[in-house]
Amino acid sequence: MKALILKYKSVIKFILTFLLVYSVLSLGYNWYLNVSKTSVNASDYVSHQVSKQSESLLNAIGYKAQVVKHADEPSMKLIVRGKYVARVIEGCNSLSIIILFISFVVAFSGRFKTTALFIIFGSVIIYLVNVLRIVILSIGLYHYPWRSELLHVVVFPGIIYGMVFLLWMLWVNKFSNIGKNKS
Repeated sequence: MKALILKYKSVIKFILTFLLVYSVLSLGYNWYLNVSKTSVNASDYVSHQVSKQSESLLNAIGYKAQVVKHADEPSMKLIVRGKYVARVIEGCNSLSIIILFISFVVAFSGRFKTTALFIIFGSVIIYLVNVLRIVILSIGLYHYPWRSELLHVVVFPGIIYGMVFLLWMLWVNKFSNIGKNKS
């Protein structure tokens, strides 16, 4: 057994580090969600900001958009040119994806400064791609509502998870201790 543990020490370290960081960040996120609820149907601050930023970007590119608080649930209704196209819920704010991203990067950590900077810049990129994803999804739902299942379940998760995967590959191959050892 000891020989197996020694042989797979780096794998075990990765898994334990990933699980620890993911658990701690997820608990912190759940705490944030519980604290941020000011009323029964209020969305959290980050989800609200994502909604407003999506609205601003839609308006900037010529789509008259409006975001209003949903009356019956903790979400924001996204209205494009008078047509209710989507609701922005807590799962749309990209924080759970950023937590996953951070957990992986820390588990494959490099130098502290490099790791911290990559986490910051990667998180900002994921957040911005997520806002862009919501904008493009809203335009798609406005023009092609019959394609909502394909757009929401296949295409747009592929965009955000594809971005995370590309960032992970960049991290492992260029910045982590593993990537440096291969060079």
